[in-house]
Amino acid sequence: MSFELKKHIEEIVSLTEQEFEYINSHFHSKHLKKHQYLIQTDESVKHIYFVISGLLKATYTDVNGKEYIIQFAMENWWISDFQAFYNNVNSITNISCLENVELLSISKENLDKICNESHKMEHFFRVKNSSGYVALQQRILSLLSTSPKERFEQFNQHYPQLGQRVSKTIIASYLGISRETLSRLSAKM
Repeated sequence: MSFELKKHIEEIVSLTEQEFEYINSHFHSKHLKKHQYLIQTDESVKHIYFVISGLLKATYTDVNGKEYIIQFAMENWWISDFQAFYNNVNSITNISCLENVELLSISKENLDKICNESHKMEHFFRVKNSSGYVALQQRILSLLSTSPKERFEQFNQHYPQLGQRVSKTIIASYLGISRETLSRLSAKM
């Protein structure tokens, strides 16, 4: 039984022990080491993942070979190539481990099953998907309309612990700025 998953779900809905045991039975444990890939471009994506421990990044590589960091996922976050998962198409992203990770995975079939059987779980995943959509929209708007300094300040405000876990090069890439610009901004703060 995953205490972390139960606690995470119960931030939104309450579950009896029996309800949680049934839901938990639809998840499977997965362990990966630092630098391993969880998902690679052009793969079929059959699972979404809940992070028990560790840190991952999702990236997109354009036709010129430039890599863009789309998102991070750390403890108590969900990650997958959601477009591939929900639309049954191949992945357009790579998801790799920045640290050793412990994950729980759930298949589309099992996700649909528990959501169809449990209003609580349907509500939970609707809330998680909505909050993920809002966060993604905020990220896009930030990239489009704020200065590098403002993006760096937002990053530090929203993810204060992340700066200690990843290199400045990775943070700069996530913010869409050069490593040198990030160094200047860090020195000023």
